[in-house]
Amino acid sequence: MKAIICRELGPPEKLVFDEVKEAPMGPGEVRIAVKGAGVNFPDTLIIQGKYQMKAAPPFTPGAEVAGTVLAVGEKVKHVKVGDPVAAIVPVGGYAEQVVASGDSVMPLPPGMDLVAAAGFPLAYGTTLHALKQRGQLKAGETLLVLGAAGGVGLSAVQVGKLMGARVIAAASSPEKLALCKQQGADEVIDYSKESLKEAVKKLTRSQGADVIYDPVGGELAQDCLSAINWNGRYLVIGFAAGTIPEIATNRLLLKGASAVGVFWGAFVAREPKASLENFQQLFGWVASGQLKPYVSKTYPMREAGQALRDMQDRKVTGKIVLVN
Repeated sequence: MKAIICRELGPPEKLVFDEVKEAPMGPGEVRIAVKGAGVNFPDTLIIQGKYQMKAAPPFTPGAEVAGTVLAVGEKVKHVKVGDPVAAIVPVGGYAEQVVASGDSVMPLPPGMDLVAAAGFPLAYGTTLHALKQRGQLKAGETLLVLGAAGGVGLSAVQVGKLMGARVIAAASSPEKLALCKQQGADEVIDYSKESLKEAVKKLTRSQGADVIYDPVGGELAQDCLSAINWNGRYLVIGFAAGTIPEIATNRLLLKGASAVGVFWGAFVAREPKASLENFQQLFGWVASGQLKPYVSKTYPMREAGQALRDMQDRKVTGKIVLVN
């Protein structure tokens, strides 16, 4: 089969598209014909050896896929050959086929588009866990989303609205903010042109946001802590800006606020029942038409390096997907 291969750690340009042997399949595993593979910011890190989970070259990057079941191990009972599914894998998604642990394979609701499904599990799984279990977001509260036009950011805008929040979307250009409004944001802030802190205070009558969803990190983190409400929750999602911020804990003290880490992968491993319930809720929203995953662009699988470069350079909005 054909796959993207990282033969040496480095930038996306070092990736190659070549023939590889099919992986063997165990009794608790499922072989999937990959229709689409989601492209995620951690993929740009793992190929450089900068992610918390390390992979030794040669390996195929890619952590989420959607497609149809080709074969099922004897211990797997919840899917059968031909079923449309999505799956999470440690690595290996950027390929024509992938073998996934049966526990990570999710049957898709009827009619769900496979390309949209390929970009669904990581972003929406992370977001619902963040807002529900970690942020305890309640209807009527104000949710501030940073990097709101990115894959996880846009999912937070959508899910936050479904949970009944007033959503303030913050991003770095008018085009990105227009997309956020289109996807349901109530208010928008262009933090390339105005102070995030002052804009949030103005929009909340100096109260601040109840929950802050931050996949960006960097310098904006300090503004977040100045723009948080009493008893607010600052959710640490990731560090797309490239730098890990040092949090001024005195601001947490003065606001009675909390800084809360969100590590979705560990949540799935440690609390599989709660994770399954989250996905049942997410797929229910999809099936009812309340949630429509947004894929801004697709790339042929062989152009994975370009897709990762575009993501690294922040040239994309929403979710991007590699397709076979």
